[in-house]
Amino acid sequence: MRCPFCSHIEDKVVDSREAKDGDSIRRRRECLECGRRFTSYERIDQIPYMVVKKDGKREAFYRDKVLSGLLRAAEKRPVSTGQLEKIVDEVEKNVQDSLDRELATTEIGKIIMRRLKALDKVAYVRFASVYLEFADVSEFMSELKTLVTSRTAATPAEKKKKKK
Repeated sequence: MRCPFCSHIEDKVVDSREAKDGDSIRRRRECLECGRRFTSYERIDQIPYMVVKKDGKREAFYRDKVLSGLLRAAEKRPVSTGQLEKIVDEVEKNVQDSLDRELATTEIGKIIMRRLKALDKVAYVRFASVYLEFADVSEFMSELKTLVTSRTAATPAEKKKKKK
């Protein structure tokens, strides 16, 4: 394991335990060069889950790739990494639960957009602008108007709840 701070290769395991999800082992490590501690997670290697791209090509599902896109969409927004990881968990569960061990990127995008819309409107618009591949500004503005309309159409009880 390479130290994320100094890139030294040798370390020692200080603590090992089952992670909260139960599917991995959490290990606290200490670098033998710089003495700093870091955490690693070990998972069992499985047959890769696949995603079907819009052009029909299949590629392996990469959890980190989904999280990276969400982090870019939520950059400088009041959204925690934990909240984004929950979205990735949901996406990963849907891929794992699919009968063919694969899921279309359109379905993955729908899950992400639904969750982002409820979590943070700006992150949602950022993600949608890339995912929906708007042909021009008018399509983008149309999506924004829909978002604003749904926000102003909230019931009086929802508006009162938001004020608190």
